[in-house]
Amino acid sequence: LLSQTRSERTCPSCKVFFSHDPIKIVRAKGQYMYDENGVRYLDCINNVAHVGHSHPMVVKAGAEQMELLNTNSRFLHDNLVQYAQRLQATLPEKLSVCYFVNSGSEANDLALRLAWEYTGHKDVITLDNAYHGHVSSLINISPYKFHQLANAEQSKSVHVALSPDLYRGNYRQDHPDPATAYADDVNNLIQKAHEKGHKVAAFIAESLQSCGGQVIPPAGYFQKVAQHVHRAGGLFIADEVQVGFGRVGTHFWAFQLQGEDFVPDIVTMGKPIGNGHPMSCVVTTREVAEAFKNSGMEYFNTFGGNPVSCAIGLAVLDVIEKEDLQGNALRVGGYLTRLLEQQKEKHPLVGDIRGRGLFVGAELVRDRVKLTPATAEAQDIIYKLKEQHILLSADGPHRNVLKFKPPMCFSEEDADMVVEKIDQILTGTLNAPLSL
Repeated sequence: LLSQTRSERTCPSCKVFFSHDPIKIVRAKGQYMYDENGVRYLDCINNVAHVGHSHPMVVKAGAEQMELLNTNSRFLHDNLVQYAQRLQATLPEKLSVCYFVNSGSEANDLALRLAWEYTGHKDVITLDNAYHGHVSSLINISPYKFHQLANAEQSKSVHVALSPDLYRGNYRQDHPDPATAYADDVNNLIQKAHEKGHKVAAFIAESLQSCGGQVIPPAGYFQKVAQHVHRAGGLFIADEVQVGFGRVGTHFWAFQLQGEDFVPDIVTMGKPIGNGHPMSCVVTTREVAEAFKNSGMEYFNTFGGNPVSCAIGLAVLDVIEKEDLQGNALRVGGYLTRLLEQQKEKHPLVGDIRGRGLFVGAELVRDRVKLTPATAEAQDIIYKLKEQHILLSADGPHRNVLKFKPPMCFSEEDADMVVEKIDQILTGTLNAPLSL
């Protein structure tokens, strides 16, 4: 979408051929991005620029610290301690030990190491359609990626649980207790692993599935899964790389949507933590950290927790608080969801609207009974929106879910504009064949 040269694309699911003119982005501010000709695009998908592109407080904090000192993390520095304290204050009390790293992939890889060391077990349970990062250990637990490889063999130590999708999953909104049903699937995987002599080290899940299609787990699901996993001697890892830092509106962390009685053993975070600056973090309990420390292998990360990264991280937390961006996510996200619900009532192509705060998905289907994915139509909408200077994308296993994850400064006026354009496109789609 943002490459510098003209390109062409064939949709992998429906084999429809698309031709489009990519754009070259050269600068950005707030919720807007600008191409080399100065044309402004509304950014509806960039959850990395969490508090807005090029936010002056974040830029200033990084630049000022860069002028003073930036070095590796073997040296003591106040920023490291202050940031750890501020971050921990947003989490349940037992999550008290921070490991600072440099990307979401690095965070999730370290989380697996912590689980393996603490439990002495090897197996990992992941969700279908999950994506947790690009390094080898994470590709192994990312069906979103390894399902794309025709001859790839799934690791015998990795077990794929059903995605807790209430729209097109095995247990849907009409099921009397989908949380228990989906959690029982996890328990069945544990029992099958035990029968083969395997032991489970961890269950890992995004608190809300992103690449999997903006999936919102049913309330109580994580608690029930945690009970099964803990009984098997494993740990629960909550991946907040995509959805943390107030994006869901009602809570600072998406795992908190499950209720106060649920606390993961390990939480990973990335993307929004530095507003585009490469930093991330793993937070866990003192017991897990002590087991890792006692393994005999010293853990060191050259750049993790460096003075500049921590200064930027502090600035991001300051902006979220001072500009009430969590409150904005709740208000604007709710407004956006209501607008999209109106589109669902108006257009049969819109099968489902789901989300929390400024994490929203609109699933397009050709048949609301059969739930036939409208993959080509989703791609057509994306390209036509780009022609209207709006950047949106689609995801999910069928690439038919329009996903909204904009910078947290996204406004109601922005929501009005993008939904109005979607309405116009859908009206055209209904009146004439798609121009593919």
